[in-house]
Amino acid sequence: MTTSSTSDPSLAPLLRSNSSSTLGPPSSRTSISDGSSNAKLRHKTRALRAVAFVVSIVAALGAGSITVFSLYGHLFQSRLHYTQFQINGIASAMSISMYVPVPVIGYLCDRVGPSPLSFLSAVLLGGGYGLAAGMYHKGLAEVSGGVRGVKTTFAPMVFAFVVIGVGTSALYLSAITTCAKNFGKSKYRGLMMVAPIASFGLSGMVLSQIGSRILYETQPDGGRGDVNVFHFFLFLCILLAALGLIGTFTLRIVDEKDLIDEAVEELERSGLLEGSDVFRRRADQNYGAIDSNVEEGGLIDPARDDDDDDDNDRLKKTWLLNAETRRFLSDHTMWWFCVGFWLIIGPGEAFINNLGTVIGTLYSPTMKSNETSAATHVSIMATVSTFARLLAASLSDLLSPNPHSQHPQTGFPSSLPELRQKLSVSRIALFIAAAIILSIGTLVLASGVVQEHAERFWIVSGAIGAGYGAVFSLTPIIVTMIWGVENFGTNFGIIALTPAVGSTMWGLIYSAVYQAGARDSPPLVGGDDDDVFCFGQKCYSSTFWAMTVCVWVGAAMVLWAWKGRNGWSKSGIVI
Repeated sequence: MTTSSTSDPSLAPLLRSNSSSTLGPPSSRTSISDGSSNAKLRHKTRALRAVAFVVSIVAALGAGSITVFSLYGHLFQSRLHYTQFQINGIASAMSISMYVPVPVIGYLCDRVGPSPLSFLSAVLLGGGYGLAAGMYHKGLAEVSGGVRGVKTTFAPMVFAFVVIGVGTSALYLSAITTCAKNFGKSKYRGLMMVAPIASFGLSGMVLSQIGSRILYETQPDGGRGDVNVFHFFLFLCILLAALGLIGTFTLRIVDEKDLIDEAVEELERSGLLEGSDVFRRRADQNYGAIDSNVEEGGLIDPARDDDDDDDNDRLKKTWLLNAETRRFLSDHTMWWFCVGFWLIIGPGEAFINNLGTVIGTLYSPTMKSNETSAATHVSIMATVSTFARLLAASLSDLLSPNPHSQHPQTGFPSSLPELRQKLSVSRIALFIAAAIILSIGTLVLASGVVQEHAERFWIVSGAIGAGYGAVFSLTPIIVTMIWGVENFGTNFGIIALTPAVGSTMWGLIYSAVYQAGARDSPPLVGGDDDDVFCFGQKCYSSTFWAMTVCVWVGAAMVLWAWKGRNGWSKSGIVI
């Protein structure tokens, strides 16, 4: 961990201010202090935490609407006559817009609170799905009117899904950040944080069932047809706008002022609190002669009114979060962990996106096999992944050592665990075990034992789903354990950017290998010359061998961050 000089004594009175005000205009409306001995106030704050927790889970369940694109994507082609390239363009724009803004959204969530981000998500998701519904309806009218070649709805549809991607990030991050900060002191803080993450994973299954079983088109014989895309988009528009608005009033950080004060004191005790010229500049601008203030007991005069106290608290919060961001980015172990996470999670993301085409390579086009289907393994992965997320978080809470506080660890005695369990398993050991389980799935597929034996494919989808889910749940827990909760949105947002890069990289590699194999495969019966089906191990084997090695390298990098030179273990970090 990075170390620095002892703090400037002149800043201590300001940083330890006991003002009762909140920390800034936006978050001041979402920060409640339960430090009072009044029993009613304590019950009220507990109730606020409980409500925020429930809303976080429901919000994450709705935010996963982005994962059901395959439910209606093919209808863009058959009903609106979009090309496959155009459909992939919409999906790619949606995915990129969901991941790329994550660091910025996390930064804003830490500084203005989750409530404004939830309101932003209501506007973006409601507007995005509303626009998509309108464009789909207009597209149907164009096609029924005989319009060919001119698709005036495509560009607005791409824009709609870009807006949906950004709105999804805002709602999802506001949900998990609320849980991370509100339950940082809880014995089961890992499980409380992973609950909305697991809910996000289940969202695709829940929403796809609603779309296919309730909001469906009725066939001429009265049976269920495809999802009614227009009605489904309107349903999501209303649902997600309502969830975002509810979150605006309920997703709040309880005791945020105390959280900041404790973090400042923790860093001051450890000797890592750096002096900042910001305070002196602020004092020069507002109060003139700072020397006399310092001599009389500090930069803050207790007689100043509440507006000045609010200003000081706002300044303190900004300074602390900026200081923690600098420490996070300058910590070499973070970069080992970040790159390792990227190498591990990328293959999992690429497998999820290409599962259907992988299954299609297991049998020759001339062989009609009903051994398995993509829908079956999507359900297997969703179920196993959700279970693995909850199990990993539970094991983390029950078996792994907990640091003394919820703030950034310094390696000093104050970071040591309060109580050591008889059986203690590091979260990094759990993380590496999850990565190995993921690699077992890619290894089995690469070896070819599933070729022409689709009944064995559950081993692949189950192992990758379990490893992927566990790694994704342990990562935010590890971030909060090492670097604290007060700057969680920014820290996790930086690391969460890597899945998009990994998914894109491995998706391109898989596509290149598949296309190379397709050139040696027979065309589909009755198909065009361009409709080439790739059959056999040559379509995927080399890609998944490379993925397996990649996961092992990523696990080794995380192990080095833990046990290597100046790693967490040697620095006294409890993890």
